[in-house]
Amino acid sequence: MDLNQALQTKFDLHMHTTASDGDYTPAELVKKAYKCGLETIAITDHDTLDGIKEAQNAAEKYHITVIPAVELSTKYNGNSVDILGYNISPSEELNETLKLLQVGRIDRAKRIIEKFNEIGFKITMEDVKEYSEDGVIARPHIAKAIVKKGYVADYQMVFDEYLADGKPCALPKKVLTPKEGVEIIHQAGGLAVLAHPVYLELQVVEQLLQFPFDGIEVWHRNHKEEHRQLFKQLAQENQLIMTGGSDFHTDEHSLGEFGFTRA
Repeated sequence: MDLNQALQTKFDLHMHTTASDGDYTPAELVKKAYKCGLETIAITDHDTLDGIKEAQNAAEKYHITVIPAVELSTKYNGNSVDILGYNISPSEELNETLKLLQVGRIDRAKRIIEKFNEIGFKITMEDVKEYSEDGVIARPHIAKAIVKKGYVADYQMVFDEYLADGKPCALPKKVLTPKEGVEIIHQAGGLAVLAHPVYLELQVVEQLLQFPFDGIEVWHRNHKEEHRQLFKQLAQENQLIMTGGSDFHTDEHSLGEFGFTRA
């Protein structure tokens, strides 16, 4: 199913599994999407394709379409810019890029763990892997390990006080430029969509749309009506596909239907 066809169904095109920093396995998330009445979903794990096959296999039972996708981490003038790639086909260049990004995440996690140990929070990579298992290691896994050890009361507080940009244990991860991210997605036969633009200044969004994006995420769990109208306008002005999704990670986020009549 191509992206335009997906947009005519009950869809949620932005969700994460245990292959990166989500709480549900790909198969569990497909079942959850089925119970919510969704018809088309996209598994958009961070810098990995590892959850897609399991999700597609599970989807056969529930008659749900799973679009193969990924969320790439990029950086633009100091801004974190996530790019969703839809309907991608694994290629040597894409696989090599994802491998480099994953290695970068492991190195970053090791250095973050060292920083926590320096301030008296004694955690190890094994503590973190209890949550990441065999998936991509991300900051939420470190935060969960910190909470389990009892050093901080809750997960969000770990980010607010230690892991957010500028905080004592924050470190940048290896990322691409937006130009590189879009090019890699296109080389893999996919469509590149600017994710959750509400997290960026409008001026930055407008600058980013000078790159050859195919779409923009108009509907998102953190987009209010005024945001949706603004991004619809930008999509129309730049002739971009309009997508949407919950950006689901945990049960604190709700899977949902997104689109023109289901905002």
